[in-house]
Amino acid sequence: MSSRKEEKERLRKEREERERAAAAKAKRARLLQLIGGVVVACAVIAGVAYAVSSGGGGDDGADVDDDQLKSAAQAAGCVYRAFPNEGEDHVTEKLTEADFKTNPPTSGAHNPEPAPDGIYVAGNEPEIANWVHTLEHGRILLQYRRGTERSVVTQLERLFNEDVDDSGRGYHSVVMQNNTNMPFEVAAVAWRHYVACREFTPKAIDAMRVFREELVDKAPEKIP
Repeated sequence: MSSRKEEKERLRKEREERERAAAAKAKRARLLQLIGGVVVACAVIAGVAYAVSSGGGGDDGADVDDDQLKSAAQAAGCVYRAFPNEGEDHVTEKLTEADFKTNPPTSGAHNPEPAPDGIYVAGNEPEIANWVHTLEHGRILLQYRRGTERSVVTQLERLFNEDVDDSGRGYHSVVMQNNTNMPFEVAAVAWRHYVACREFTPKAIDAMRVFREELVDKAPEKIP
């Protein structure tokens, strides 16, 4: 009898030991899982921070000096505006001004192929969906309304050919005839921002120069 009782006691102790060992193992597994989750979260945060700082995620104009841009625009009789991001989706259908909330557009869905930098001959300007993608790459678009006098276009081209922040002439810039029926004679457009003038004056060039210096390369995708 005694022997059977001792055997039962031994089996009970073994069972309890196994249960304690299993509980300890499960606890260690939960702890490792928690640590792993924290590591992954930190890596994601670090990756986002790196993307933003390196231009992959872009700063989207977050550090823009709005007061300076407003002052420059007002001195030229123009307006400066900053807008929410309307989206960054790629689409293949033809887009019109009606597909955007601002005119000229400053963000929104666009064609996968961005318009190249440069000066475009009137009538040969890129499609809206392509030049909106160019804005997403940090470019500045110097636009003029259809029918604008050649002397005004020449001044925009001279501005285009100025050195930009020691990066060379025409750096990340475009001169083009506007094709969204904008209500302005001239405008400088960046991602989520524009400075626009209903009537051109020589001071408009000063405002557009300040605008380009402040906003070039400030967009979700910084592309060389």
